[in-house]
Amino acid sequence: MSRPNIVIVMADQLAPQFTGAYGHKVAKTPHMDALAARGMRFDAAYCNSPLCAPSRFSFMSGQLISRIAAYDNGSEFRASVPTFAHYLGSLGYRTCLSGKMHFVGPDQKHGFRDRITTDIYPADFAWTPDWEAADERIDKWYHNMQTVKESGLAQATFQIDYDEEVGFAARRWLYDRARDKATGEDQPFLMVASFIHPHDPYVARPEWWNLYFDDEIDLPTPFAKEDHDPFSQRLMDGIEASTVMLTEEETRRARRAYLANVSYFDSKLGEVVRTLEEIGLLEDTIVIVTADHGDMQGERGLWYKMNFFEHSSRVPLIAAGPGVSTGSAQNACSLVDMLPTLIEMAGGDESILGEPVDGRSLVPMMQGQADEIDEAIGEYCAEMTPAPVFMIRRGDLKYIHCDIDPPQLYDLAKDPGERVNRASDPDYRERAANFAEEVARRWDGEALRQNVIATQRARRALHRAMEVVPQEGWDYAPRRDATQEYVRNHMDWTVAAARYRFPPFEEDMQ
Repeated sequence: MSRPNIVIVMADQLAPQFTGAYGHKVAKTPHMDALAARGMRFDAAYCNSPLCAPSRFSFMSGQLISRIAAYDNGSEFRASVPTFAHYLGSLGYRTCLSGKMHFVGPDQKHGFRDRITTDIYPADFAWTPDWEAADERIDKWYHNMQTVKESGLAQATFQIDYDEEVGFAARRWLYDRARDKATGEDQPFLMVASFIHPHDPYVARPEWWNLYFDDEIDLPTPFAKEDHDPFSQRLMDGIEASTVMLTEEETRRARRAYLANVSYFDSKLGEVVRTLEEIGLLEDTIVIVTADHGDMQGERGLWYKMNFFEHSSRVPLIAAGPGVSTGSAQNACSLVDMLPTLIEMAGGDESILGEPVDGRSLVPMMQGQADEIDEAIGEYCAEMTPAPVFMIRRGDLKYIHCDIDPPQLYDLAKDPGERVNRASDPDYRERAANFAEEVARRWDGEALRQNVIATQRARRALHRAMEVVPQEGWDYAPRRDATQEYVRNHMDWTVAAARYRFPPFEEDMQ
């Protein structure tokens, strides 16, 4: 594969089951559908941790969260961890992040040469859970059902403001690369445009809300409370779903708003693709769309994420562009596979790696080749559990383990809704035992638990100190010198006009 430009468009909390590209009968996602029609759609792609920051740190580093101590939304992403932005920069790519990546810590770039927006969430240790008091809610930032109850319409929200900024900044950066190319600078680029939608709150502008009608919004499949596994019950308690009941109308309104915001995100994908067309670089660019995790949307009585059921842990993954075949890939894969994939796309190989990675390149599958690996690994070490939760998806089977809970085993070919736990089924006894043995080999659950608790104690202590002693915050403020933009007195305005005009006047006259 030659050295293409690479553009990754990332959603937040987008379950592929709620997109047209993955077969939803109502969802309106024409741009994602078009990308899938001309590229490769991965039908068993997973996040490696179903929570924003840990998932993104695995995505960026190609490493599982237990390897880099990226446990929760208050975990530091250490500056010493190499990312795909570092590696592609070393391979000659100009790299850019527009939007959210939920970096926690003083390093707010992690290898990106250009970071052109702020983030939407705090960069400090404020959102650190406490496994020593795991049953206590932290009301300031824990999810709760009031968010679902307030779903509906609005003209503006902080999320809409943010995504409008992210989209504009991304398009302007792409135009600058075209302007550079017109003047002879032809450096390949990697851009990540990362949006917050359709993440809750489920509030949509009217033009997206009005794409849907109440009578076409299906409701979650009923699930009896007594059928919940212990971890799911803890989640229900944590998000207050056990005590705060939703009406059918509230559930339908939330799911309608979620679909509306899926369509809004899809429109942002369309804007990025259209910009690539306008600057004449679409044929030279691999476009990838994905998300950090999914959203339960009321399935099994659960909302948001934080579990390894399909609606929470599956992510969309679609790629299209030069060297990418058309079709669908059935093998399980995950976001840790993106780092080796991007390195291979950029012409590198494993010799440039500074640390071991847990993923494999998906380029062969993107090219329509068979892949002998059919596996995704997940780890959850954040709020609403007092012990790590592990997932192994291999072939059609998914195994979920937590030291304090009974094991879960689902046959997704026979039971895509994950209704029947086959861990104690005699027909699955040997396979369940093999998974249990593998978990014991892969992880020391108690040692990991103690390490999580130790980092939580340290981070909470640091956060208390940072609140008492005034100091410079870590929230990212983009560097921008407006005195050098547009037309200023120290410039020849005709030179500035020529720089901004694309295509250049001479090309326009030909």
